[in-house]
Order: sequence, then structure tokens, then C-alpha cells
Amino acid sequence: MNEILALFTQMRWQDVADILLVSFVIYQVILLVKGTRAMQMILGLGVVVATLVVSQLLQLETINWILNSFLSSIILVIIILFQSDIRRALSRMGQGPFFAAGADPSPTLEEVVRTAVSLASRMMGGLIVLERNVGLADFVETGTKLDARVSRELLVSLFQPPGPLHDGAVVVRGERIVAARCLLPLSTNPNLGRHLGTRHRAGLGLSEESDAVCVVVSEERGRVSVAVGGKLTPDLDAAALRNLLFELFEVGEHKRGRFWRWRKGGNA
Repeated sequence: MNEILALFTQMRWQDVADILLVSFVIYQVILLVKGTRAMQMILGLGVVVATLVVSQLLQLETINWILNSFLSSIILVIIILFQSDIRRALSRMGQGPFFAAGADPSPTLEEVVRTAVSLASRMMGGLIVLERNVGLADFVETGTKLDARVSRELLVSLFQPPGPLHDGAVVVRGERIVAARCLLPLSTNPNLGRHLGTRHRAGLGLSEESDAVCVVVSEERGRVSVAVGGKLTPDLDAAALRNLLFELFEVGEHKRGRFWRWRKGGNA
């Protein structure tokens, strides 16, 4: 007990700051990977480490040598396994919100809800990406650049086949449609159902690499889904879609103050 008290009395303010900073970083990492494939990979690394300890206790020389060789390059392994999560974290650190303080996003979200419902009722496919903290300039470059105010009529016309822009995703930044026919990365998650088409996999793929909210409309089933944080919320009607979007962007009853908050981009 005296040793513990002595330890505390000898601590400098720099030591306290160091501990708090490390704790904050660990907490943010947990928030970043919570509910994503990264958490599964972390658990997998935990199993590898536990196996290494058991192999040392049981003197299993071969498996111990293999695991030691693997873990000797742990930094490189972490960079390879978590490259998308590291990129997403660095992007969040370097980006700010694209909406000005006091801007009300509810009209834009209402237009997106009306568009999704209209497309679903007509059995037309659509993929609308709502940009948040993490910039999507790389994906905007793959499409046709636009600069138009968000409206149901324009969005429906963009996805109307056989129009030249009906394939790919529409990217919305703030109150503006910035690009159409954008190419998105497809999710490589092996646990996805086979019934999910390219639009759903593209929406999930982008949500795994950024904090964007992807509204997906299936042309085969006429159903609306939302992909965010690598997870898909399927079969949403107008009310459920509106509530989910308003919750993600903290609008209306979910709003905290007058600012459009972006902290809640993780899971849905």
C-alpha cells in the first residue's frame, strides 16, 4: 500500500497528461472499430497472442516459432490489416464539417427521403451518398460533376433509365448535388447475403472507408436501405428512413444546439 501511495506522490503532471492522452487515444480507437470488421480482426489477433502464450507454456516449439515470426512484424501486420480504418481515422482528423454553423439540413434530408420513396414506388434503383466529415473528393472525381440544389425531381431524373447518369452513385455535399454516376468501392465482407446487389455492396463499401451515409434503393425489390459504418439497415419506409437520417445528423428532436453535429457517424 505504501508503495502505491509513493508511486502517486512521485507522479509529475506530465505523467498524468501522458496517461490521459493514451486513454483518450485508446477510447477513440475503440469507437472507431466498434461494430466493424476491424473489431473482428482485433479479436483474431488476440487469439493469435493467446495461442502464443499457450504454446510457450506447453513448449510447442514449432507453433511458437511460427507465431513469434508472425508477431515480430506486428507493426507491418497492423498497417496492412487496418489500412482502411487508419485512412478513415486520419481523414476524420484532417476534415471539418461541410455545413456552416447554423445550417439546417432537414430540407435536404426531406428531399432525400422523398426521392427514395419515389424511386422505390417506381421500382427504380438509386444510390445517394450524403457526405459528412470525411471528404469524398476521390470518388467525386470518378463521376460527372454537378452543382445543383438537392431536390426530389432532379434526383429522380438522374436515376431515370436509360439516362446517361442513372448508373453509379449521386454524391450530396451540404445542400448541393456535387456529382453523379460516381464509382464506389465494393464491400469485400464475406458475410454479406447473396441477395445484395452491386448498389448495396457499393454503399457498404464506401461506408466502410468513410463516415458517409448511403441511401440505397433496390430496383428488384423496391426497398430502401441505409448503409453507414459498414452496416446495412434494410427495408425502411418513409417514416423509418426519416427518423434514421435525422438521428444520424441529429436534426429536430435529435438535434443538440443549432449546429449540425457530425460526431455520430459510426453505426446504424
